[in-house]
Amino acid sequence: MADVSLPLNDDEIEARLRDLPGWSRTGQEITRTFGIRYHGGVALIVHVADIERLIGHHADIDLRWDTIRFGITTHDAGHQITEADFDLARRIDDIARAHGTKPL
Repeated sequence: MADVSLPLNDDEIEARLRDLPGWSRTGQEITRTFGIRYHGGVALIVHVADIERLIGHHADIDLRWDTIRFGITTHDAGHQITEADFDLARRIDDIARAHGTKPL
């Protein structure tokens, strides 16, 4: 089994992004913004934070009045993109869908 904390190369990152519609690369992180009202976003953050605590990997989260943005990188790998980032992105997608977010 591959080490999920090893940095991925550019081709590996692009291949994984093709399987995650809505996510894009911004420097050394993957990002996605969802449409959701503020109080729904707070509930979404609590749900995501609970999963992050369980898996030991965390996103940077920016909540606005009608959007929420997630940015993911692996700090322990020198702020590089790893397989762990894509695992968290898939989990965030599932949670966001359950909270009725709108894709942007």
